[in-house]
Amino acid sequence: MDISFSYFAENMAGNPILIITVLLTLGVIFVNGWTDAPNAIATCVTTRCLSPRRAILMSAAFNFLGVFIMTQINSSVASTISNMVDFGDSTHSALIALCAALVSIVVYSVAASVFGIPTSESHSLIAGLSGAAIAIQHGIGGINGSEWVKVIYGLVLSLLLGFVTGWIVCKLITILCREMDRRKTNRFFAWAQIAGAAAMSFMHGAQDGQKFIGVLFLGIAFANGQGSVTGMEIPLWLMLLCSIVMGLGTSVGGEKIIKSVGMDMVKLERYQGFAADLSGALCLLYSSLFGIPVSTTHTKTSAIMGVGAVKRLSAINFGVVKDMMLTWIFTFPGCGLISFVMAKIFMFIFG
Repeated sequence: MDISFSYFAENMAGNPILIITVLLTLGVIFVNGWTDAPNAIATCVTTRCLSPRRAILMSAAFNFLGVFIMTQINSSVASTISNMVDFGDSTHSALIALCAALVSIVVYSVAASVFGIPTSESHSLIAGLSGAAIAIQHGIGGINGSEWVKVIYGLVLSLLLGFVTGWIVCKLITILCREMDRRKTNRFFAWAQIAGAAAMSFMHGAQDGQKFIGVLFLGIAFANGQGSVTGMEIPLWLMLLCSIVMGLGTSVGGEKIIKSVGMDMVKLERYQGFAADLSGALCLLYSSLFGIPVSTTHTKTSAIMGVGAVKRLSAINFGVVKDMMLTWIFTFPGCGLISFVMAKIFMFIFG
């Protein structure tokens, strides 16, 4: 399959369905940068190391770099997403189902963001693709179990590993800085936390950017009559396009989400904010290298809980944590059901 940009542009001109697919995918990437990326900088803003606008601009830049650089180094997360579902032999029907999945993700994500609730765009994406695949295949035969099980691994990893890593990193910092001058350490951790937020933003781009690159790559393959993207190399122009759109989405901001994640859940000091950012970035790096799609929201919030638990469990606002957990639990059936219904409607109209 020719995947050069010139061929892609020519194909777009004569293929309305491909145009819709590309616009929807880029829309989802933009929404992800808008609603999910603020989690990466929440602690940096709430500890007053950076103003919201500066933090958002920094995050946009590092999201861009994360998508662009990490996809060239290791694109296994993109491959996992691309191979997770089977839309059948008809590439026309598969493209319609993919459009339905993308519409459901936008609807679900925007509705959640209006209320300032941190959503898991990763789980919305997985649920949307799965719901559309079940609809078009009339059963669970459209789910690739060996790839889907990585989602389960990711769910456990992002929660447990984030919490444990956050606790360990924060405990080590507490021990190392116990005898140091508090004013000097505060100045150090102000700069360290900015670096930590940049690392979290970079890894957010590396994780979530790859997921959506995988979806867009799959849509391009369907439009060209290819049933899968197995063995194909992601082109450089596609990485660049997705990273730019995600960076633009991040620049729009998300101050409600920053408040919900960084302020309402745990009251953090600067060294704790740095510990949460470093822990989250390490967990995302590990997951990306092993091709496990995880939620950046899960990872960051569980790291914050681990950091808060070092001082005392009562430092965590479990009411906010419970609300987030319920949101995450509802994402799979909620977004999956929307996608299933949308796929059926789209197939009836366009099939």
